[in-house]
Amino acid sequence: MKPITWLPCMALLLAAASDDRTICRNVTGDRDGLFHTFWHDSGAGCLTLARDGSYQVQWTLGPQGNLVAGRGWRRGSSDRVVGYHARRFDPGSNGYLTMYGWSKNPLVEYYVVDNWGGFTPPGPNAMPLGIVQSDGGTYRIYRMRRIKQPSIAGTATFDQYWSVRTERRPVGHDNIITFANHVDAWRRAGMTLGSLDYQVLATEGFGSKGASAVRLRDEQNRQRP
Repeated sequence: MKPITWLPCMALLLAAASDDRTICRNVTGDRDGLFHTFWHDSGAGCLTLARDGSYQVQWTLGPQGNLVAGRGWRRGSSDRVVGYHARRFDPGSNGYLTMYGWSKNPLVEYYVVDNWGGFTPPGPNAMPLGIVQSDGGTYRIYRMRRIKQPSIAGTATFDQYWSVRTERRPVGHDNIITFANHVDAWRRAGMTLGSLDYQVLATEGFGSKGASAVRLRDEQNRQRP
């Protein structure tokens, strides 16, 4: 009598259950309906993508090393409400958990920072231009200038727009970021975005060692708080 051939099927199920993808080189792409980006200029780091919309990233960077990794959407939206759950965030001396993206015309790199490590971005010399109340907290607004730095348009000079929460959000909770509240506040401060490029819930590290594990969900149709 032939043996029952359930083992290959079981093997396929087990393979599907562990069908994660690990990336250790600079790349952008799409997987399981989400866009992802991984970029670093030196040091070591890897991004692991899971089928449930989550990602894990770990890094070890030299004193001037920079890494940005995350998942989200190839085309940004000023009305997007992003839901996420960070089950781990170990930022080390300098890392942050942030909604992150770019616009073109004008070229702008933007951040909505919910958590960070020993260094509070964008730095001690930055002067806040105002505040915005959103999603149960207060964020300080900053505008910084980057001169001849890497960007989505190559090496360029561009502005950074920042909203940085005054108190870190705790790890292990479901959170949302209502991006439109920040776009409106930036506009009132004279900081206007152009055409939105990609938009992700990112982990960034600079000159540090750290790790994070984040699950993302798109709540774009929710109303603003």
